[in-house]
Amino acid sequence: MPINILMPALSPTMEKGNLAKWLKKEGDAVKAGDVIAEIETDKATMEVEAIDDGVLAKILVPAGTADVPVNQLIAVLAGEGEDAKAAASAPAAVPPPPAAAKAEMPAAAKAEAPAKAAPSASPAPGHVPVGSPERVFSSPLARRLAKEFGIDVSRINGSGPHGRVVARDIEGAKTGQGMKPAAAPGAAPVSAPPAGPSDAQIRALFAEGSYEVVPHDTMRRVIAQRLTQSKQTIPHFYLTLDCDLTKLMAAREDINAAAPKGADGKPAYKLSVNDFVIKALALALQRVPAANATWTEAGMLLHKTSDVGVAVAIPGGLITPVVRNAHAKPLAVISAEMKDFAARARARKLKPEEYQGGTTAVSNLGMYGIKDFCAVINPPHATILAVGAGEERAVVRNGRIEAASVMSVTLSTDHRAVDGALGAELLAAFKALIENPVLMAV
Repeated sequence: MPINILMPALSPTMEKGNLAKWLKKEGDAVKAGDVIAEIETDKATMEVEAIDDGVLAKILVPAGTADVPVNQLIAVLAGEGEDAKAAASAPAAVPPPPAAAKAEMPAAAKAEAPAKAAPSASPAPGHVPVGSPERVFSSPLARRLAKEFGIDVSRINGSGPHGRVVARDIEGAKTGQGMKPAAAPGAAPVSAPPAGPSDAQIRALFAEGSYEVVPHDTMRRVIAQRLTQSKQTIPHFYLTLDCDLTKLMAAREDINAAAPKGADGKPAYKLSVNDFVIKALALALQRVPAANATWTEAGMLLHKTSDVGVAVAIPGGLITPVVRNAHAKPLAVISAEMKDFAARARARKLKPEEYQGGTTAVSNLGMYGIKDFCAVINPPHATILAVGAGEERAVVRNGRIEAASVMSVTLSTDHRAVDGALGAELLAAFKALIENPVLMAV
């Protein structure tokens, strides 16, 4: 029987992707693990691997096709011993639900990649069609186990990335753990927030021919959706304070001056203020572990490691690669990771596991001369630190006015998880580390 190859979902936010390139052509033999295509998402270019042996019988979506919906049939694979010509000439069937379909998935996303029900197909357990009041992300294995045990995935609190339901959640659900309360009979549906003015209404405010329409790309649409969701569902609370950078700037200069030279004569590393910020925030979360949290309806997730996402501006938007275990890494390692992340982010070569998850984030606009600002929380984080420029300001020390290098920072918190007092404690710990950088080395 021919095997349907579907457009994979490479991240929880992906709804469409661009089929950039086919690396196999019709008639080519394919082995499990072979890279058969490249998919461009809003964040990166990903390779798609085959999970079955066979022959690529028919390509239904040519290379270069943009905005291909997730789970659309893109090619047909003839299984081992099957007539490729017969498979290619067979009418294309509507793809089965993701739990039953044998779709090719990227290596980075195979274990826990979410999927969406294909148009016209009956949704698998735990999947709700796009446009329904609720959509549930779950792994292929979780959906298969749910079907075997007759469990409704939509009633499970997922413990995977972005709340995705994974296999361990199904095991817990068998004993009633991690289940959402059943909706009361006849309960009224939650009303959607009011919609803004339509495109036509907005354009009517401006003279014809006085503007140019630039269509949104996938990245801009996803950023708009996620940040709107963040502001609508997360009660933001803001805390601001100033940090004296006098000791940090001196320490940074000494450390960079002492950096060993490589064979090319260049220093092995060059620390930035942002590297110190990442390290200080990571250590502050270890000192105030209650703030290293994620809100879920079932309970608070208290994280053991400080995984710090760092906003990187790229053409058309931004991406937030994550420095894992930042509290345990030397500043030079953090600096090297960030240089690598930034370069690959701009080339859209980051893997999903490199920019998904994390326990907090840093957004630094100091290099643009911004004094202070409030950042929007990136779910599932409970905090994000907005960092302004270090600048010379007049400060009072021992009753005397002196010049000092001062940096303003603002912590945005999810008030459900980190309230005012806890956020203040976290920011105080951060300030102590930034103003005494020697503490980051012990």
